[in-house]
Amino acid sequence: MDGKGYPYGLTMEQMSVPARILAIADIFEALTAKDRPYKKASKLSESLRIMGFMKLRHHIDPDLFDVFINQKVYLDYAKQFLAPELIDIREPSEIPGYPFTREDDLI
Repeated sequence: MDGKGYPYGLTMEQMSVPARILAIADIFEALTAKDRPYKKASKLSESLRIMGFMKLRHHIDPDLFDVFINQKVYLDYAKQFLAPELIDIREPSEIPGYPFTREDDLI
């Protein structure tokens, strides 16, 4: 979203809203996918923490990520597709570092 990304280096303004939504969905699915041959699926808290840092670093749309969190889209997906032991949070207040602050950007 900051113009430095693979493969085209587009900024957020150059991407449609559906493309920005898809970016968030793709990242979340990649972090939580159980069928990755190279790595275990991440717990929900770790996946959202990683994405929170991506928000702070302008790698994903911050406003759409807030909708993803505040509307609990992550939880709807998790209940349907994640193993129960990976669902270690249910409320946005339980997400490590959420709401994210500028201090979180330093970690």
